[in-house]
Amino acid sequence: MNIAILGATGNFGIALTSKLLAFTDHKLTLISRNAGSKFEDNYRIHAKNVDATNVRALKKALENQDLVYCAIAGDYIPVIADNIISCEPKRFIFMTTVGVYNELENAKHLNVDNEPLQIPNQYAVNLIEESDVDYTIFRLGLLENGDEDDYVITEKGEGVKTHNTTAESVMKIAMEIIDNPELYSRKSISITKK
Repeated sequence: MNIAILGATGNFGIALTSKLLAFTDHKLTLISRNAGSKFEDNYRIHAKNVDATNVRALKKALENQDLVYCAIAGDYIPVIADNIISCEPKRFIFMTTVGVYNELENAKHLNVDNEPLQIPNQYAVNLIEESDVDYTIFRLGLLENGDEDDYVITEKGEGVKTHNTTAESVMKIAMEIIDNPELYSRKSISITKK
């Protein structure tokens, strides 16, 4: 399988790359503005210096990919999400934050109605859900190290009680989807600590 990771030089992108290299034989296209300074090309890795807001460059970088994982955040995330959609990925995992549906029960100040920084995330999620792409949206709390089995999954429309997430649990669910691409197809799930 060919897997592209956008935001590959961020903390989570580096951790996911390491896990995929250690436990699978998939080929990885690692994308960020400075991927070439962090990763060296070899028989399994292609590092591509790409600004994901540039749709032409992104389309070229995402050619022949079986799965695209987006681990980018920030004000430009709606543009990046739209650009990925226009590339028509076969499978798409998009990482964002809990609160985009006002679903947080015990940290309501982080819900989109109370936190303007969530507005770009909400807009990106809406674009993805309205598209024809085979997506899974990961809604995550504050990422921290911890147990890969310390998680609860809730689907869209269900309340979320906690706003912390272990990076290890996110990688575990990502690996399950890579092994079984139909898992959580066209669903938005939160992954938060128990």
